[in-house]
Amino acid sequence: MSTGRRAFLRLSTLAGGSMASLGASASRARAGLTATQTAMPAVDSARLIETAATPVLRRELFQGPVTIASVELLKAGDQYLVRVRSQDGAVGLAAGHPDVLETTWPILTRRVAPFFVGKDARDLDALIDGVYLANSNYKWQGLPFWVPVASVEFAILDLLGLVARKPLGDLLGGVLRRDISVYRASGNRGNSPEAEIAYLQQLVAETGAHAIKFRLGARMRYDDASTRRDLAMIPLTRKTFGDAMAIHADANSSYDVATALRIGKMMQEHGFAFLEEPVPFDSYDETRAIAEALPIPVAGGEQESSLRRFRWMVEHRGVDVVQPDLFYFGGLIRSIRVARMAAVAGMPCTPHMSDGGLGYLYVAHYASCVPNAGPFQEYKGRDDSLPVASDSSTLRCVKGILTVPSGPGLGVTIDPAFVKSATAVT
Repeated sequence: MSTGRRAFLRLSTLAGGSMASLGASASRARAGLTATQTAMPAVDSARLIETAATPVLRRELFQGPVTIASVELLKAGDQYLVRVRSQDGAVGLAAGHPDVLETTWPILTRRVAPFFVGKDARDLDALIDGVYLANSNYKWQGLPFWVPVASVEFAILDLLGLVARKPLGDLLGGVLRRDISVYRASGNRGNSPEAEIAYLQQLVAETGAHAIKFRLGARMRYDDASTRRDLAMIPLTRKTFGDAMAIHADANSSYDVATALRIGKMMQEHGFAFLEEPVPFDSYDETRAIAEALPIPVAGGEQESSLRRFRWMVEHRGVDVVQPDLFYFGGLIRSIRVARMAAVAGMPCTPHMSDGGLGYLYVAHYASCVPNAGPFQEYKGRDDSLPVASDSSTLRCVKGILTVPSGPGLGVTIDPAFVKSATAVT
Protein backbone atom coordinates (compact mmCIF):
# COMPACT_ATOMS: atom_id res chain seq x y z
CA MET A 1 0.00 0.00 0.00
CA SER A 2 1.55 3.31 -1.07
CA THR A 3 2.13 6.08 1.48
CA GLY A 4 0.03 8.46 -0.60
CA ARG A 5 -2.91 6.13 -0.64
CA ARG A 6 -2.65 5.49 3.10
CA ALA A 7 -2.74 9.23 3.66
CA PHE A 8 -5.77 9.52 1.39
CA LEU A 9 -7.60 6.81 3.31
CA ARG A 10 -6.75 8.38 6.67
CA LEU A 11 -8.77 11.42 5.61
CA SER A 12 -11.85 9.42 4.59
CA THR A 13 -15.18 9.83 6.35
CA LEU A 14 -17.85 7.51 7.62
CA ALA A 15 -20.25 6.15 5.00
CA GLY A 16 -23.29 8.32 4.71
CA GLY A 17 -21.56 11.27 6.39
CA SER A 18 -21.58 14.88 5.23
CA MET A 19 -20.10 15.82 1.87
CA ALA A 20 -16.61 17.27 1.94
CA SER A 21 -15.30 20.07 -0.22
CA LEU A 22 -14.50 19.51 -3.87
CA GLY A 23 -11.31 17.52 -4.48
CA ALA A 24 -9.74 14.49 -2.88
CA SER A 25 -11.66 14.73 0.39
CA ALA A 26 -14.95 14.96 -1.49
CA SER A 27 -14.17 11.79 -3.42
CA ARG A 28 -13.33 9.94 -0.24
CA ALA A 29 -16.53 10.94 1.50
CA ARG A 30 -18.71 10.30 -1.52
CA ALA A 31 -17.36 6.79 -1.95
CA GLY A 32 -18.19 5.90 1.66
CA LEU A 33 -14.66 5.01 2.69
CA THR A 34 -14.78 4.42 6.42
CA ALA A 35 -12.90 5.61 9.45
CA THR A 36 -11.89 1.99 10.02
CA GLN A 37 -9.43 2.51 7.19
CA THR A 38 -7.57 5.20 9.15
CA ALA A 39 -5.11 2.75 10.65
CA MET A 40 -5.09 0.53 7.55
CA PRO A 41 -4.52 -2.71 9.50
CA ALA A 42 -3.22 -5.78 7.72
CA VAL A 43 -6.09 -7.94 6.50
CA ASP A 44 -5.74 -11.47 7.80
CA SER A 45 -6.80 -14.10 5.26
CA ALA A 46 -7.89 -16.55 7.95
CA ARG A 47 -10.15 -13.94 9.48
CA LEU A 48 -11.74 -13.24 6.10
CA ILE A 49 -12.40 -16.94 5.57
CA GLU A 50 -13.95 -17.21 9.03
CA THR A 51 -16.06 -14.11 8.45
CA ALA A 52 -17.40 -15.37 5.13
CA ALA A 53 -18.30 -18.72 6.71
CA THR A 54 -20.48 -17.14 9.42
CA PRO A 55 -24.18 -17.79 8.69
CA VAL A 56 -26.12 -14.83 7.36
CA LEU A 57 -29.72 -16.02 7.81
CA ARG A 58 -30.96 -15.68 11.41
CA ARG A 59 -32.17 -19.24 11.89
CA GLU A 60 -33.30 -18.52 15.46
CA LEU A 61 -36.29 -16.57 14.08
CA PHE A 62 -38.00 -19.82 13.09
CA GLN A 63 -39.64 -22.21 15.53
CA GLY A 64 -39.61 -25.24 13.27
CA PRO A 65 -38.70 -26.50 9.79
CA VAL A 66 -39.84 -24.64 6.69
CA THR A 67 -39.75 -27.45 4.18
CA ILE A 68 -39.85 -26.44 0.52
CA ALA A 69 -42.55 -28.33 -1.37
CA SER A 70 -42.12 -26.78 -4.82
CA VAL A 71 -40.14 -24.22 -6.81
CA GLU A 72 -41.82 -22.96 -9.98
CA LEU A 73 -40.67 -20.65 -12.75
CA LEU A 74 -43.46 -18.58 -14.31
CA LYS A 75 -43.52 -16.11 -17.18
CA ALA A 76 -45.93 -13.24 -17.71
CA GLY A 77 -45.10 -10.90 -20.57
CA ASP A 78 -41.36 -10.29 -20.39
CA GLN A 79 -41.21 -10.97 -16.66
CA TYR A 80 -39.98 -14.19 -15.04
CA LEU A 81 -41.37 -14.98 -11.59
CA VAL A 82 -40.17 -17.60 -9.14
CA ARG A 83 -42.80 -19.04 -6.80
CA VAL A 84 -41.79 -21.17 -3.82
CA ARG A 85 -44.28 -23.08 -1.66
CA SER A 86 -43.66 -24.69 1.69
CA GLN A 87 -45.26 -27.92 2.86
CA ASP A 88 -47.31 -25.80 5.29
CA GLY A 89 -48.78 -23.78 2.40
CA ALA A 90 -46.78 -20.55 2.69
CA VAL A 91 -45.86 -18.95 -0.65
CA GLY A 92 -42.86 -16.79 -1.56
CA LEU A 93 -42.77 -14.88 -4.83
CA ALA A 94 -39.96 -12.91 -6.48
CA ALA A 95 -39.02 -11.57 -9.88
CA GLY A 96 -35.99 -12.98 -11.67
CA HIS A 97 -33.63 -11.27 -14.11
CA PRO A 98 -35.70 -11.17 -17.32
CA ASP A 99 -32.89 -10.61 -19.82
CA VAL A 100 -30.69 -13.37 -18.43
CA LEU A 101 -33.44 -15.90 -17.72
CA GLU A 102 -34.69 -15.58 -21.28
CA THR A 103 -31.61 -17.61 -22.17
CA THR A 104 -30.72 -19.48 -18.98
CA TRP A 105 -34.13 -20.59 -17.67
CA PRO A 106 -33.34 -24.30 -18.34
CA ILE A 107 -30.53 -24.06 -15.76
CA LEU A 108 -33.05 -22.77 -13.22
CA THR A 109 -35.71 -25.38 -13.91
CA ARG A 110 -33.41 -28.39 -14.41
CA ARG A 111 -30.35 -27.80 -12.25
CA VAL A 112 -31.25 -25.25 -9.55
CA ALA A 113 -34.91 -25.57 -8.57
CA PRO A 114 -34.97 -29.38 -8.07
CA PHE A 115 -32.13 -29.16 -5.54
CA PHE A 116 -34.18 -27.02 -3.14
CA VAL A 117 -37.33 -29.16 -3.14
CA GLY A 118 -37.67 -31.12 0.08
CA LYS A 119 -35.02 -29.04 1.86
CA ASP A 120 -35.47 -26.97 5.01
CA ALA A 121 -35.37 -23.31 3.93
CA ARG A 122 -33.88 -22.38 7.32
CA ASP A 123 -30.66 -23.95 6.02
CA LEU A 124 -30.47 -21.45 3.17
CA ASP A 125 -26.81 -20.54 3.79
CA ALA A 126 -25.79 -24.17 3.38
CA LEU A 127 -28.22 -24.71 0.51
CA ILE A 128 -26.69 -21.87 -1.51
CA ASP A 129 -23.32 -23.61 -1.16
CA GLY A 130 -24.85 -27.02 -1.75
CA VAL A 131 -26.55 -26.21 -5.04
CA TYR A 132 -23.18 -25.07 -6.39
CA LEU A 133 -21.68 -28.52 -5.71
CA ALA A 134 -24.72 -30.67 -6.57
CA ASN A 135 -24.55 -32.58 -9.85
CA SER A 136 -21.28 -30.81 -10.71
CA ASN A 137 -23.10 -27.47 -11.03
CA TYR A 138 -19.79 -25.73 -10.34
CA LYS A 139 -18.92 -26.50 -13.96
CA TRP A 140 -21.70 -24.05 -14.93
CA GLN A 141 -20.46 -21.28 -12.63
CA GLY A 142 -20.72 -17.70 -13.75
CA LEU A 143 -23.66 -15.51 -14.67
CA PRO A 144 -25.70 -18.31 -16.36
CA PHE A 145 -25.71 -20.30 -13.10
CA TRP A 146 -25.76 -17.67 -10.37
CA VAL A 147 -28.62 -15.60 -11.80
CA PRO A 148 -30.99 -18.58 -11.53
CA VAL A 149 -29.73 -19.24 -7.99
CA ALA A 150 -30.30 -15.60 -7.01
CA SER A 151 -33.79 -15.67 -8.51
CA VAL A 152 -34.71 -18.71 -6.41
CA GLU A 153 -33.03 -17.31 -3.30
CA PHE A 154 -35.08 -14.09 -3.45
CA ALA A 155 -38.30 -16.12 -3.54
CA ILE A 156 -37.18 -18.35 -0.65
CA LEU A 157 -36.29 -15.28 1.41
CA ASP A 158 -39.73 -13.84 0.68
CA LEU A 159 -41.24 -17.12 1.90
CA LEU A 160 -39.11 -17.10 5.06
CA GLY A 161 -39.99 -13.51 5.79
CA LEU A 162 -43.68 -14.29 5.54
CA VAL A 163 -43.28 -17.27 7.87
CA ALA A 164 -41.26 -15.27 10.43
CA ARG A 165 -43.32 -12.11 9.86
CA LYS A 166 -40.10 -10.18 9.35
CA PRO A 167 -38.73 -8.04 6.50
CA LEU A 168 -35.71 -9.34 4.64
CA GLY A 169 -33.36 -7.03 6.50
CA ASP A 170 -34.30 -8.58 9.83
CA LEU A 171 -33.75 -12.07 8.42
CA LEU A 172 -30.27 -11.12 7.22
CA GLY A 173 -28.80 -9.47 10.28
CA GLY A 174 -31.22 -6.79 11.41
CA VAL A 175 -32.67 -3.65 9.85
CA LEU A 176 -30.37 -0.65 10.37
CA ARG A 177 -32.12 1.87 8.13
CA ARG A 178 -35.25 2.17 6.01
CA ASP A 179 -34.47 5.31 4.04
CA ILE A 180 -31.92 4.51 1.35
CA SER A 181 -30.08 7.25 -0.54
CA VAL A 182 -29.62 6.32 -4.19
CA TYR A 183 -27.54 7.29 -7.16
CA ARG A 184 -29.47 7.47 -10.41
CA ALA A 185 -27.59 5.59 -13.09
CA SER A 186 -27.66 6.30 -16.81
CA GLY A 187 -27.23 3.42 -19.22
CA ASN A 188 -26.32 5.60 -22.19
CA ARG A 189 -23.08 5.48 -24.09
CA GLY A 190 -22.05 7.15 -27.34
CA ASN A 191 -24.46 10.08 -27.21
CA SER A 192 -23.12 13.61 -27.16
CA PRO A 193 -22.07 15.16 -23.86
CA GLU A 194 -24.88 17.70 -24.19
CA ALA A 195 -27.48 14.97 -24.76
CA GLU A 196 -26.21 12.95 -21.82
CA ILE A 197 -26.26 15.98 -19.52
CA ALA A 198 -29.87 16.65 -20.54
CA TYR A 199 -30.75 13.03 -19.79
CA LEU A 200 -29.06 13.14 -16.40
CA GLN A 201 -30.92 16.33 -15.59
CA GLN A 202 -34.17 14.56 -16.44
CA LEU A 203 -33.30 11.67 -14.12
CA VAL A 204 -32.46 14.04 -11.28
CA ALA A 205 -35.68 16.00 -11.82
CA GLU A 206 -37.72 12.78 -11.68
CA THR A 207 -36.11 11.38 -8.53
CA GLY A 208 -34.53 14.28 -6.66
CA ALA A 209 -31.35 12.22 -6.54
CA HIS A 210 -28.29 13.74 -4.90
CA ALA A 211 -25.98 11.33 -6.71
CA ILE A 212 -25.66 10.20 -10.34
CA LYS A 213 -23.60 7.86 -12.48
CA PHE A 214 -22.81 7.94 -16.18
CA ARG A 215 -20.79 5.74 -18.49
CA LEU A 216 -17.32 6.23 -19.93
CA GLY A 217 -15.40 4.54 -22.73
CA ALA A 218 -16.90 2.33 -25.42
CA ARG A 219 -17.55 -0.83 -23.33
CA MET A 220 -14.51 -3.13 -23.13
CA ARG A 221 -12.66 -0.77 -25.46
CA TYR A 222 -12.07 2.90 -26.16
CA ASP A 223 -11.37 5.00 -29.23
CA ASP A 224 -10.73 8.64 -30.08
CA ALA A 225 -14.43 9.49 -30.21
CA SER A 226 -15.23 7.90 -26.85
CA THR A 227 -12.23 9.55 -25.23
CA ARG A 228 -13.23 12.98 -26.51
CA ARG A 229 -16.69 12.42 -25.03
CA ASP A 230 -15.21 11.29 -21.70
CA LEU A 231 -12.90 14.29 -21.43
CA ALA A 232 -15.82 16.61 -22.13
CA MET A 233 -18.31 14.85 -19.84
CA ILE A 234 -16.21 14.96 -16.67
CA PRO A 235 -15.90 18.75 -16.26
CA LEU A 236 -19.29 19.43 -17.84
CA THR A 237 -21.10 17.17 -15.39
CA ARG A 238 -19.53 18.88 -12.40
CA LYS A 239 -20.18 22.35 -13.84
CA THR A 240 -23.82 21.47 -14.52
CA PHE A 241 -24.71 19.81 -11.23
CA GLY A 242 -22.47 21.72 -8.84
CA ASP A 243 -20.36 20.67 -5.90
CA ALA A 244 -23.21 19.16 -3.87
CA MET A 245 -23.88 16.34 -6.37
CA ALA A 246 -22.02 13.05 -5.85
CA ILE A 247 -20.92 11.97 -9.32
CA HIS A 248 -19.80 8.46 -10.22
CA ALA A 249 -18.59 7.15 -13.57
CA ASP A 250 -18.41 3.60 -14.92
CA ALA A 251 -15.85 2.71 -17.58
CA ASN A 252 -17.20 -0.85 -18.07
CA SER A 253 -13.67 -2.26 -18.52
CA SER A 254 -12.92 0.13 -21.38
CA TYR A 255 -9.42 1.44 -20.69
CA ASP A 256 -5.83 0.38 -20.55
CA VAL A 257 -3.85 1.41 -17.48
CA ALA A 258 -2.43 4.61 -18.92
CA THR A 259 -5.81 5.88 -20.11
CA ALA A 260 -7.48 4.89 -16.84
CA LEU A 261 -4.92 6.95 -14.94
CA ARG A 262 -5.45 9.92 -17.24
CA ILE A 263 -9.23 9.76 -16.86
CA GLY A 264 -9.03 9.04 -13.13
CA LYS A 265 -6.85 12.06 -12.46
CA MET A 266 -9.32 14.30 -14.26
CA MET A 267 -12.19 12.79 -12.27
CA GLN A 268 -10.22 13.43 -9.10
CA GLU A 269 -9.72 17.05 -10.03
CA HIS A 270 -13.48 17.42 -10.31
CA GLY A 271 -14.30 15.63 -7.07
CA PHE A 272 -15.97 12.49 -8.43
CA ALA A 273 -17.09 9.81 -5.97
CA PHE A 274 -15.52 6.80 -7.67
CA LEU A 275 -14.26 5.36 -10.95
CA GLU A 276 -15.88 2.00 -11.64
CA GLU A 277 -14.24 -0.86 -13.54
CA PRO A 278 -11.51 1.19 -15.26
CA VAL A 279 -9.75 -1.74 -17.00
CA PRO A 280 -10.95 -5.22 -18.09
CA PHE A 281 -12.80 -6.65 -15.10
CA ASP A 282 -10.58 -9.72 -14.81
CA SER A 283 -7.38 -7.67 -14.86
CA TYR A 284 -6.98 -7.86 -11.08
CA ASP A 285 -3.37 -6.74 -10.80
CA GLU A 286 -3.91 -3.84 -13.21
CA THR A 287 -7.00 -2.70 -11.30
CA ARG A 288 -5.05 -2.85 -8.07
CA ALA A 289 -2.22 -0.82 -9.61
CA ILE A 290 -4.70 1.87 -10.68
CA ALA A 291 -6.28 1.91 -7.21
CA GLU A 292 -2.80 2.30 -5.70
CA ALA A 293 -1.92 5.15 -8.04
CA LEU A 294 -5.12 7.21 -7.88
CA PRO A 295 -6.45 9.06 -4.85
CA ILE A 296 -9.98 8.80 -6.26
CA PRO A 297 -11.66 5.55 -5.09
CA VAL A 298 -11.75 2.70 -7.62
CA ALA A 299 -14.77 0.39 -7.60
CA GLY A 300 -15.18 -3.07 -9.08
CA GLY A 301 -16.65 -6.54 -8.80
CA GLU A 302 -19.79 -6.41 -10.94
CA GLN A 303 -18.73 -9.34 -13.12
CA GLU A 304 -17.26 -11.43 -10.32
CA SER A 305 -18.79 -14.82 -9.48
CA SER A 306 -16.13 -16.21 -7.13
CA LEU A 307 -16.15 -15.64 -3.37
CA ARG A 308 -12.45 -16.50 -3.32
CA ARG A 309 -11.61 -13.78 -5.83
CA PHE A 310 -13.60 -11.28 -3.80
CA ARG A 311 -11.55 -12.37 -0.81
CA TRP A 312 -8.41 -11.60 -2.84
CA MET A 313 -9.78 -8.14 -3.69
CA VAL A 314 -10.34 -7.41 -0.02
CA GLU A 315 -7.16 -9.00 1.30
CA HIS A 316 -4.96 -7.28 -1.28
CA ARG A 317 -7.08 -4.12 -1.51
CA GLY A 318 -7.49 -4.59 -5.23
CA VAL A 319 -10.29 -2.01 -5.20
CA ASP A 320 -11.52 0.65 -2.78
CA VAL A 321 -15.24 -0.05 -3.19
CA VAL A 322 -16.41 -3.66 -3.58
CA GLN A 323 -19.38 -4.21 -5.93
CA PRO A 324 -20.98 -7.65 -6.11
CA ASP A 325 -23.99 -7.72 -8.42
CA LEU A 326 -26.92 -9.14 -6.47
CA PHE A 327 -28.03 -11.24 -9.45
CA TYR A 328 -24.72 -12.08 -11.12
CA PHE A 329 -23.12 -13.13 -7.84
CA GLY A 330 -25.94 -15.38 -6.72
CA GLY A 331 -28.12 -13.37 -4.35
CA LEU A 332 -28.19 -11.60 -1.03
CA ILE A 333 -26.52 -14.17 1.20
CA ARG A 334 -23.39 -14.47 -0.94
CA SER A 335 -23.24 -10.69 -1.39
CA ILE A 336 -23.54 -10.09 2.36
CA ARG A 337 -20.66 -12.51 2.89
CA VAL A 338 -18.58 -10.23 0.64
CA ALA A 339 -19.80 -7.18 2.57
CA ARG A 340 -18.74 -8.73 5.85
CA MET A 341 -15.27 -9.47 4.51
CA ALA A 342 -15.04 -5.90 3.23
CA ALA A 343 -16.08 -4.62 6.64
CA VAL A 344 -13.12 -6.40 8.23
CA ALA A 345 -10.89 -4.23 6.03
CA GLY A 346 -12.97 -1.09 6.55
CA MET A 347 -14.11 -1.08 2.93
CA PRO A 348 -17.58 -0.18 1.64
CA CYS A 349 -19.47 -2.87 -0.25
CA THR A 350 -21.92 -1.10 -2.53
CA PRO A 351 -23.77 -3.63 -4.70
CA HIS A 352 -24.22 -3.39 -8.42
CA MET A 353 -27.65 -4.06 -9.87
CA SER A 354 -27.88 -5.24 -13.46
CA ASP A 355 -31.67 -5.65 -13.63
CA GLY A 356 -34.76 -3.49 -13.80
CA GLY A 357 -37.65 -5.64 -12.51
CA LEU A 358 -37.41 -5.73 -8.72
CA GLY A 359 -33.67 -5.14 -8.73
CA TYR A 360 -34.04 -1.79 -6.97
CA LEU A 361 -35.98 -3.52 -4.19
CA TYR A 362 -33.34 -6.21 -3.64
CA VAL A 363 -30.67 -3.50 -3.42
CA ALA A 364 -32.78 -1.55 -0.92
CA HIS A 365 -33.23 -4.60 1.34
CA TYR A 366 -29.46 -5.24 1.15
CA ALA A 367 -28.69 -1.65 2.13
CA SER A 368 -31.24 -1.79 4.94
CA CYS A 369 -29.15 -4.32 6.88
CA VAL A 370 -25.52 -3.97 5.72
CA PRO A 371 -23.54 -1.46 7.84
CA ASN A 372 -20.92 -0.76 5.18
CA ALA A 373 -23.22 -0.50 2.15
CA GLY A 374 -21.86 2.96 1.31
CA PRO A 375 -23.65 6.31 1.12
CA PHE A 376 -25.57 5.77 -2.16
CA GLN A 377 -27.11 2.70 -3.78
CA GLU A 378 -27.64 2.07 -7.49
CA TYR A 379 -31.12 2.88 -8.76
CA LYS A 380 -32.16 2.40 -12.38
CA GLY A 381 -35.82 3.16 -11.89
CA ARG A 382 -38.92 1.03 -11.62
CA ASP A 383 -40.03 -1.32 -14.36
CA ASP A 384 -43.73 -0.54 -14.65
CA SER A 385 -44.34 -3.65 -16.75
CA LEU A 386 -44.19 -5.50 -13.41
CA PRO A 387 -47.27 -4.44 -11.39
CA VAL A 388 -46.21 -4.33 -7.76
CA ALA A 389 -47.36 -2.42 -4.69
CA SER A 390 -46.47 -2.07 -1.03
CA ASP A 391 -48.44 -0.99 2.03
CA SER A 392 -45.33 0.50 3.65
CA SER A 393 -43.48 2.17 0.75
CA THR A 394 -44.31 4.03 -2.44
CA LEU A 395 -41.49 2.06 -4.10
CA ARG A 396 -40.53 5.35 -5.71
CA CYS A 397 -37.44 7.47 -5.27
CA VAL A 398 -38.48 10.77 -3.71
CA LYS A 399 -35.93 13.50 -2.99
CA GLY A 400 -33.20 10.97 -3.61
CA ILE A 401 -34.55 8.50 -1.06
CA LEU A 402 -36.12 5.06 -1.55
CA THR A 403 -37.98 3.79 1.52
CA VAL A 404 -37.56 0.07 2.15
CA PRO A 405 -40.85 -1.78 2.73
CA SER A 406 -41.28 -2.86 6.34
CA GLY A 407 -43.77 -5.66 5.67
CA PRO A 408 -42.81 -9.33 5.91
CA GLY A 409 -40.55 -10.83 3.27
CA LEU A 410 -39.98 -8.51 0.35
CA GLY A 411 -42.81 -6.36 1.71
CA VAL A 412 -44.54 -6.09 -1.66
CA THR A 413 -47.45 -7.68 -3.50
CA ILE A 414 -47.18 -8.53 -7.18
CA ASP A 415 -50.63 -8.04 -8.72
CA PRO A 416 -52.45 -11.38 -8.27
CA ALA A 417 -54.11 -10.99 -11.68
CA PHE A 418 -50.68 -10.60 -13.26
CA VAL A 419 -49.43 -13.72 -11.47
CA LYS A 420 -52.56 -15.63 -12.50
CA SER A 421 -51.89 -14.72 -16.15
CA ALA A 422 -48.42 -16.26 -15.98
CA THR A 423 -47.64 -19.62 -17.52
CA ALA A 424 -45.31 -22.24 -16.16
CA VAL A 425 -41.85 -22.49 -17.73
CA THR A 426 -40.61 -26.07 -17.84
